[in-house]
Amino acid sequence: MANILVIREGKKYLTSSLLEYIRKYGHNIIEMEPELKMISSIQEPPDICMIIVESSMGEKTQALVYLRDLAIEKDIPIFLLGYPIDIEGIRATVTASAIEEEIFRPFDVKEIAAHIDEFLAEQKNTIKKKILVVDDSGVMLRNVKNLLGDKYQVILANSGAMAVKYLSLDKPDLVLLDYEMPVINGKQVLEIVRTEQDFSGVPVIFLTGKNDRNTIMDVMGLKPDGYLLKSMSSDSFVQAIDDFFEKKRILG
Repeated sequence: MANILVIREGKKYLTSSLLEYIRKYGHNIIEMEPELKMISSIQEPPDICMIIVESSMGEKTQALVYLRDLAIEKDIPIFLLGYPIDIEGIRATVTASAIEEEIFRPFDVKEIAAHIDEFLAEQKNTIKKKILVVDDSGVMLRNVKNLLGDKYQVILANSGAMAVKYLSLDKPDLVLLDYEMPVINGKQVLEIVRTEQDFSGVPVIFLTGKNDRNTIMDVMGLKPDGYLLKSMSSDSFVQAIDDFFEKKRILG
């Protein structure tokens, strides 16, 4: 997840739509008006800055100069988005050394959001976190793929045996493991994971359809990294995964 500072005047529909698509990639948007008092209050430098340029922005010289100096000092890439004539009006103030890219209207918000996400991935030299989802239900596998596929690299396994085979070849950042499966169930898979040195440290979160005390206690006895109920809402499910990786990032 990256922090993106967005400077814009007002809340026009096209810009709001663009920011919503960027949020879907898991990035945090910090919105500010082009005012010196607001911009100078920034304490944590963002990863990038997007300036949505309107015709009146050329009058915000103090704010733009402060933002330019901050970008140069902290090495923050600036993206200018707007009509060519409006961008021309602030280009000299922002200066070429601080401008990463100019994106001219009209533009496709989905394409620009994807472009920003790709830039951030390259900038941080990272790739999407890899999640192995193990469940004997094809419906469940497809649902998880649809929910997490935009933010994460999702690999699907429809059996415990397939999961163990995959783990012997590659190491995911997280395993979402169905508790109840035929032949090799979730408990047995986790026991194998914990006893094999090559992937014993891979985080495992159980997926379970049950919320009874005995099932939960049995799960906790295996010391997984958590459990999620299959009945939880889509938003809560995605948030739980995001929170897991964010906590892992903070703890290092």
